[in-house]
Amino acid sequence: MKTTKLLVTASALSLAILSNASWAEQPHHNQAGMRDHNINQSQHNQQHRIADGVKSGELTRGEAKNLQGQERAIRKEERQYKSDGNLSKAERKDLHQDMNALSKDIYHEKHDAQERPKAR
Repeated sequence: MKTTKLLVTASALSLAILSNASWAEQPHHNQAGMRDHNINQSQHNQQHRIADGVKSGELTRGEAKNLQGQERAIRKEERQYKSDGNLSKAERKDLHQDMNALSKDIYHEKHDAQERPKAR
């Protein structure tokens, strides 16, 4: 009987600890809801896609410079939106639309017929 109670208590305690640990791993939002994991992850992925395109020769230097300028403009827009301490639903939607448009631009630039000239 005592063993059963001890096992039940230990199981409940373990479950409580595990549920708190999994909660801690998820991205946190401050009171204003400032962090958006999807936007940050998209920005990170797009930066890598541009770098990979330059490395593989799929993007010319001019194309990469243009795409990086668009990425910079989106980051600036994000900072402006967050400057009041709040990222509204409409602002978040606008950022997602801008990120999607940049993603399409990266795809098109990487798949057009232009290649960076090989060094001689």
